[in-house]
Amino acid sequence: MPAYYSLGEIPHKRHTQFRKPDGTLYSEELFGTEGFSGNYSTLYYHYPPTRVKKVEKFAHIPYPQEEWRQDVQRHHHLKSAQMKRGGDAVLGRQPLLYNKDLIISVALPEQEMNYYYRDGEADLVYFVHEGHGTLETNFGLLPYHEGDYIIIPRGTTFRFQIAAGSLASRFLTVEAYGTIEPPRRYLNKNGQLLEHSPYCERDIRRPQELVTHTGRGDYEVRVKVGNLISSYWYDFHPINTVGWDGCEYPWIFNIADFEPITGRVHQPPPVHQTFQGPNFVVCSFVPRKLDYHPLSIPVPYNHSNIDSDELLYYVNGNFGSRRGIEQSSLTLHPRGIPHGPHPGAVEKSLGAERTEELAVMIDTFYPLKYTTIAQSIDDPAYPYSWFD
Repeated sequence: MPAYYSLGEIPHKRHTQFRKPDGTLYSEELFGTEGFSGNYSTLYYHYPPTRVKKVEKFAHIPYPQEEWRQDVQRHHHLKSAQMKRGGDAVLGRQPLLYNKDLIISVALPEQEMNYYYRDGEADLVYFVHEGHGTLETNFGLLPYHEGDYIIIPRGTTFRFQIAAGSLASRFLTVEAYGTIEPPRRYLNKNGQLLEHSPYCERDIRRPQELVTHTGRGDYEVRVKVGNLISSYWYDFHPINTVGWDGCEYPWIFNIADFEPITGRVHQPPPVHQTFQGPNFVVCSFVPRKLDYHPLSIPVPYNHSNIDSDELLYYVNGNFGSRRGIEQSSLTLHPRGIPHGPHPGAVEKSLGAERTEELAVMIDTFYPLKYTTIAQSIDDPAYPYSWFD
């Protein structure tokens, strides 16, 4: 979990009287996970978060997860560069793959958000491939830019403020029905990142500025739980936090701050692991020194995914083991079928000392299903790209 943090004004003791300058009480909220047994923060507001003016059904259907049923088990190459822009950064997400644990989407926003959003059951990961702006949350402001992983805990109230001239943004997103956190093997028993972990607490960016809005008016927060989105209307600005402290809050880690682990011979994908979620992992392939045994083969060896589906999102650079791959392509190598370097890649790699590849990998331990959006950008010839 992120380390304890505090921002703004808070009382000396929790659950005690904390008064405004006019003598009235601020409103306290415990923001906790796993009942009262998980990570939590305590927030203080000008207005009670329970003060709701109106609740109504939200008419838009945000996630048309029409399944593309597979008649064969095969590898896939999804060319997301072909996808059209639409919607905003949240409800404009276009789902490609999903299972009971997560939904993997691409967001290509062309609109600003005129509402706030809260996912009541899923932690969110936004990988910023292109664009920059600010994530406005009830925990404060988080400026973001290319290469950032934005981690948004479930229950956070937020909206994206995309910078002027940056509406050509591109996000890879994950909705996870559980906690997104650093790999447990890189944490000591007290939750501190270990000395040999590929990043540390200094690399994590937390909200640095808390802007408190006390204005009145009509403000909408769209709350998602399951497949239902409800519009909650308030007569006050939902971002009216005066202070908070705790260990549950949104944070950012940039892929450029991942320190790669290398070896004399080729290292397996777990050395690239950056986060873990419920029955899946997220890995970062970054520019790095290649294997340095005198007889090393720098590209990955053929391997079978016996227990997992492997999804790779190509961000930038030259991915030495693949050919015919574009920026923002996704390759999916499902369980039961071996995969590895394309013909000629092994010989071509011999003697190479460095790679400049940049990619995000998501391995799931339950099979992924495909949407019809994925079907529309699938390259059916990809399974034969190993046939020389």
